[in-house]
Amino acid sequence: MAVAMPVAGQANPGPPPGYQEAQWMPVPEAPSSCPPGLEYLLQIDQLLVHQKIELLELLTGWEQANKYVVKNSMGQQVYFAAEVSDCCQRQCCGPAREFKMSILDNNGKEVMCMHRPYRCGFNCCCENWRPFMEVQAPPGNTIGYIKSEGCACLYPTFLIMDAAQTPVLRIHSGICGVGCCECSPKYPVRSLDGQDVGLIQKQWAGITKELFTDADNFGISFPMDLDVKMKGVMMGALFLIDFLFFEHSQNNN
Repeated sequence: MAVAMPVAGQANPGPPPGYQEAQWMPVPEAPSSCPPGLEYLLQIDQLLVHQKIELLELLTGWEQANKYVVKNSMGQQVYFAAEVSDCCQRQCCGPAREFKMSILDNNGKEVMCMHRPYRCGFNCCCENWRPFMEVQAPPGNTIGYIKSEGCACLYPTFLIMDAAQTPVLRIHSGICGVGCCECSPKYPVRSLDGQDVGLIQKQWAGITKELFTDADNFGISFPMDLDVKMKGVMMGALFLIDFLFFEHSQNNN
């Protein structure tokens, strides 16, 4: 089993100010087979992910570590996600940087993490340099991987794989996959035989937020009865898509 290592020189983030003041989703009962921390996903078929705007980044352009609030369809907070990465890589490597995404529950405990090693862009045709992410829940226990598939420069696809790196689902890049206009880019999630099973969609956040920040809003849907581990891996795919397609927008603008 591969174990993702924390980014060198970076400590895990703690809960932000006002953490407990949010309206959190009640902790559901979980079967013994469910990895600790993923029990929240058992009763969920949709998540809304909102990236928090960093004031320093907005005013100076100095890239800060990304932070996200993850909510259910009722507006209750399910997780808090915080990027752990090297400051120099954030400024110099942009979306290609190595990072760890730390997922915290309502007690501020890290229940899941995603590790993406340094990679070049999604259009790299070299097998060893294509976008790749490992997902662990709890940290230290790998539940799956996301990997860019093939050499598709315009419409790349991504494989959702289990802990043994066996393909389970495939994510397709739809029309307007780079979010270049006032639209909501969609990334259909399909079974290996082509049946639609879910969707990752970037939501238009308004002209000011889109032009002057790289803070993004996403929605993700999946079947209620989907393996809870694959739901967690799909969350990782959402963060990977954000970095690959939308993290560079502020610098370009």
